[in-house]
Amino acid sequence: MERVGSTAVVEKPIPEPGPEEAIVRTTAALICTSDVHTVKGALPVPDGRTLGHESVGVIHKLGSAVTGWTEGQRVAVNAVTPCYRCAYCQRGYTSQCGGALGGYKYTVQMDGNMAEYFVVPAAAANLTAIPDSLTDAQAVYSCDMLSTGFMGAEHARINFGETVAVFAQGPVGLSATLAANTLGAGRIIAVESRPERQALAKRFGADDIVDFSAGDPVEQIMDLTGGEGVDAAIEAFGFPQTFEACLRVTKAGGRVSNIGYHGENPAPLQLPLDAFGLGMNDKAIHTGLCPGGSERMGRMFQLMLSGRIDPTPMTTHTFGFDEVSRAF
Repeated sequence: MERVGSTAVVEKPIPEPGPEEAIVRTTAALICTSDVHTVKGALPVPDGRTLGHESVGVIHKLGSAVTGWTEGQRVAVNAVTPCYRCAYCQRGYTSQCGGALGGYKYTVQMDGNMAEYFVVPAAAANLTAIPDSLTDAQAVYSCDMLSTGFMGAEHARINFGETVAVFAQGPVGLSATLAANTLGAGRIIAVESRPERQALAKRFGADDIVDFSAGDPVEQIMDLTGGEGVDAAIEAFGFPQTFEACLRVTKAGGRVSNIGYHGENPAPLQLPLDAFGLGMNDKAIHTGLCPGGSERMGRMFQLMLSGRIDPTPMTTHTFGFDEVSRAF
């Protein structure tokens, strides 16, 4: 990113790894909505910072303390790269490594990985081998979009057969729909107005589509559920209206899982007291940033290998590296 509102391809030297780092030569990357937020100025980063946090490639060089890996090996790296040593990591909150949202190092704390070569911190824990039978186009989704969507479904604590509403069907929302289906939801209600995303939501396991442009989505969901509401709702948009709607459609004792980024909308989130049961209706709200680490990434690869999930229908465009500015 040259500066707020402007992107460009620039020359930078190939980095050298520290003892516990690795350098990866990129073979495929995705542009995340978070990158677009950053270009708009929603995340404060210095001018000239390399963007990107969803890249796969091959190991170019290993730090002196990194063992068990070989140069030339195909690898993926999650958007969140925890140290696995700090108090947050040891308590199980790896995405908060070192402090609030501290596991999200690419772009915010260091150059991102939408580059020909990038650094992998704590490489022994954050490199994930890509199985030979998976393409880069499949594997790269595990770095953030798919990982975040699955986290949304995990934090919703879905029991088999339960009813789940997923608000918004962008890449993360679609991944949450795919995850809810994989984790055994009995009924999935996807909230989306764009026809192509509605079709993908159905393909990924949604049973019902609620088009918010055709009427109040809360009323539509309550009608679909006979006035009962859903067991869990996943907020994948990052707007006050969708957050409030999640609270309103979730039944008492239900769960709201927030994975939408709320930093671009300055309006405060409202907590309607009736939907909150005056603070006493046993509803749980869980926020999160996608976890990192090779173990979890490997499990997502296993789901792809078995044919249970395939994120690639979400891909609409492919660009060469020299077309990055046009891609943005």
